[in-house]
Amino acid sequence: QVQLVESGGGLVQAGGSLRLSCAASGRTGTTYAMGWFRQAPGKERGFVAGINWSDNTYYADSVKGRFTISRDNAKNTVYLQMNSLKPDDTAVYYCAAKKGPAVVTNSYDYWGQGTQVTVSS
Repeated sequence: QVQLVESGGGLVQAGGSLRLSCAASGRTGTTYAMGWFRQAPGKERGFVAGINWSDNTYYADSVKGRFTISRDNAKNTVYLQMNSLKPDDTAVYYCAAKKGPAVVTNSYDYWGQGTQVTVSS
């Protein structure tokens, strides 16, 4: 089992920045791929960014150039640096982990509880 706990969400004005963190515990390992997803009210949960054990990264088109995913294996933590935030980025952000390569679908084995990000205009 792997437990994931997100932190770093909050309220920010448009154009601002936030950094989300996801701390993993339990049977973690560097071979896990990690992903960030988000779900806005009335919408389905969707892929935001992913990172493989080899540090290859993947992004949704809507966040490319603004968001950066990274991981610190020594701390079992993955980060999502979010810059130039827009009101459309408002959502609950979820961290996820899976064995094998990162994917853009919801096919992850473990999920965190989510952290709210609200971007005001």
